[in-house]
Amino acid sequence: MTSIKLGVHLPSAGPGASPTGIAAVAEEAERVGLDSVWSWERLMRPTVPIAMGGPGGPVMEAPEDFATVYDPIETLAYVAARTSRISLGTSVLDALFQSPVILARRLATLDRLSGGRLIAGIGQGWMAQEFEAAGVPMSRRGAGFEEHLLAMRAIWGPDPVSFAGRYYQIPEADIGPKPVGPSVVVGAASASAVQRVGRLGLGLTLVIFDWGPVQESIATFRAAADAAGHEPDSLPVMLQVNGNVTEDPVREPPPLVGSPEQVAADLEKAAKLGVEHVYWHFDENPLRSLPLLAQLRHA
Repeated sequence: MTSIKLGVHLPSAGPGASPTGIAAVAEEAERVGLDSVWSWERLMRPTVPIAMGGPGGPVMEAPEDFATVYDPIETLAYVAARTSRISLGTSVLDALFQSPVILARRLATLDRLSGGRLIAGIGQGWMAQEFEAAGVPMSRRGAGFEEHLLAMRAIWGPDPVSFAGRYYQIPEADIGPKPVGPSVVVGAASASAVQRVGRLGLGLTLVIFDWGPVQESIATFRAAADAAGHEPDSLPVMLQVNGNVTEDPVREPPPLVGSPEQVAADLEKAAKLGVEHVYWHFDENPLRSLPLLAQLRHA
């Protein structure tokens, strides 16, 4: 049995997304012994080509699934009521589209309602049209995102809470509920973003396409955490896989994609890197692949 925790994204986006489908996947994932289910955030599907992943990324038509995405927090609150054990993750919430006090309270509420099962995966967003619609300048990314994380950390701390920053101010006040945890991981891609996560002593979640960049990011993350006085090995590292676990082997698959045997070998490689959690965002109905993930879970 692999020591790495395994999870799956809920079918919460696209024309086929439905409460029934979301609940079915969550309940079955818990029944077969998986560790987590995940939601994600997208505000819109622009009708013009977009730079995927942010400025400098490949320009292409936005995926059709972007047009309908169930809100991640409400989705997980619904799933929390339909399950009892499985962890509930966001990969990722775009923090800058909400004020720190609003987002921190929503996440704390979800964590309390679920009995401390939340994994709060948080990012800063990348689509220009979403920033425009949210009324937030893209220049808020970077330093503003770091301040947002620090403000939420203050809100989750002891009362009275107060925060005075360049972008966010919180007058001294009692603010609750406080979360049971939650486990906080930050999505990052660039070296500077990965360094920021380590310096702040938070967990790291990466989308894996190739082993080389992941190894480099984990090393950068741990070096930054160590330099800031944190214990690097105590900070969680998680991987999101955009691909499928398949019944039959795949020729030269990307990492953590292919048959259970192929994925099991990659999970050993991930474990050696100190990865503690891997979760899949399948291209198809997750119900078809849950038995294969369960096979990995109990192998």
